[in-house]
Amino acid sequence: MRGNKGSRKPVRVTIHQADGDRVTMKIEGKIAGDKVSALRQAWRELAPSLGERKLLVDLRGVMHVDGTGRNLLAEIHSRTSAEFVADTPLTKYFAEAAKQGIRTRSEN
Repeated sequence: MRGNKGSRKPVRVTIHQADGDRVTMKIEGKIAGDKVSALRQAWRELAPSLGERKLLVDLRGVMHVDGTGRNLLAEIHSRTSAEFVADTPLTKYFAEAAKQGIRTRSEN
């Protein structure tokens, strides 16, 4: 019997579009490596439908973000001025990095 390693878990993105002026994108798992493409796809599908609605990005279930993931979160923030929900020092760091547009040199 093989155990699941954390790196094999996909990133999970859930979009909640309630009536009103807010859309929530809940992200869970690791935003790293080839998993970033799932978040990028969800973002590309969501972006055109936002209109004037405010985007709320819930990072409370995120365990790791690599440079490519940080760049994508920064892009989402720069295009939408999204608000981030974070509840641990780590997820708060991810949120602050996205708001400041911090990007790594090693991953683009």
